[in-house]
Amino acid sequence: MEIRIASRRSPLARRQAELFAAALSETRPDVFVRYVTVETEGDIRQDEALARIGGKGVFTQEIEAMLRRGEVDVAVHSLKDLPTALAPGLVLASLLRREDPRDVLVGPQGLTFGALPYGARVGTSSPRRRAQLLHQRPDLQVLELRGNVGTRLRKLAEGQYDALVMAAAGLLRDDREASIAQYLQPEQMLGAPAQGIIAVEAAADRKDLLSLLRRLSHPPTERRALCERTLLMELGSGCSVPVGALATAHGRDLRLTAGVFAPDGSTAIRVTLEGGHAADLGRAAAKELLLGGAGRILQEVAGDAR
Repeated sequence: MEIRIASRRSPLARRQAELFAAALSETRPDVFVRYVTVETEGDIRQDEALARIGGKGVFTQEIEAMLRRGEVDVAVHSLKDLPTALAPGLVLASLLRREDPRDVLVGPQGLTFGALPYGARVGTSSPRRRAQLLHQRPDLQVLELRGNVGTRLRKLAEGQYDALVMAAAGLLRDDREASIAQYLQPEQMLGAPAQGIIAVEAAADRKDLLSLLRRLSHPPTERRALCERTLLMELGSGCSVPVGALATAHGRDLRLTAGVFAPDGSTAIRVTLEGGHAADLGRAAAKELLLGGAGRILQEVAGDAR
């Protein structure tokens, strides 16, 4: 049996596809894997901010089109890059066990967020990170940063930035843990909804394949992803809006911490709720955020995007 796996061209995307293939081979050693790399619009237009070129879909549209045409069998994504509404005819077939969902400060060993000098140049491509950085440290120069993991680290080494804020998961999967100066706790920096989760997407009519892929999925990760992505869906937002969320186990229940942040850092609205039903908890947190004033921030960001 051959399975054609589509992923983005970056080394990290390839590594994520390889992690899926390894999990697959443990269940079905007879499966032969063929990798298909795709250069997406988001990879090509690295000189522009993500919010200006279409948000999450710029990393997935080309891959999903190939999936729908039957040119590949599965697509491997970072779940945080996938819109909450999937393309027609496609389903999330499997979610692998979540890697560390935190953001990290990247720079010289021993560097901490509190020790960043006044006016330090911090690189990130994320409006969510930018907003939270400025909320805590209005003095910082938060500068746009695009490119794959290696490109970002090279720019730091060249002195273009004093520090970077990145996802722990990407650095850990790319064997670059030595680049991490400090793990940022959710109280300091809420990660993106579904951060650290590898998603496997397939066509809804591939029943034979779906039954195999379901066996690879990690139920606790599925539950937390449902909670965080329901929140995002209820807020009607994507990666162009500064929204953070993290669901963690709390006994048999989940504890969801979520926040919406004004892009200039002036306002941070956060809630923490607990509940047993993942989707209901996500909806309840979204309602609390909107009641707390998040709707105004979301409207302003949507207006600026137009």
